[in-house]
Amino acid sequence: MSPALSDFLIHWAIMSLSLWVASFIFKGVKFSSRSSLFISALLLGFVNAIIRPIMLVLTFPLTLLTLGFFILIVNALMIMLVAKLVSGFKLSGFWTAFFVSIFIAIFGFCIELLLPSQGIAVIQHTNTISV
Repeated sequence: MSPALSDFLIHWAIMSLSLWVASFIFKGVKFSSRSSLFISALLLGFVNAIIRPIMLVLTFPLTLLTLGFFILIVNALMIMLVAKLVSGFKLSGFWTAFFVSIFIAIFGFCIELLLPSQGIAVIQHTNTISV
């Protein structure tokens, strides 16, 4: 398996796990089936890769004005977009999406640190000294 494909599958699994755990923590997040969970995770990855950067560029002045806080709003809007596009993904409102986006970011980061290839790379990177 190519490294790019395995990296994609790992990130998709982490996003799926993050959304699944979020559905247990937040009452306003519901998935009707496993397939809607996996499709939501896949679509959220694509939205974060394609639409989110465009939104960040367009809202850059507002992000500067709010000292970066507006990025959290953009993240919540991306989750709300995915919930509108996937029929089995129910989201109760903006504030649920806001806190779910924060949870997914922190949870996903922690999971990626636990992975052998990611965790070692972070440790090795911090131990190198540039001369």
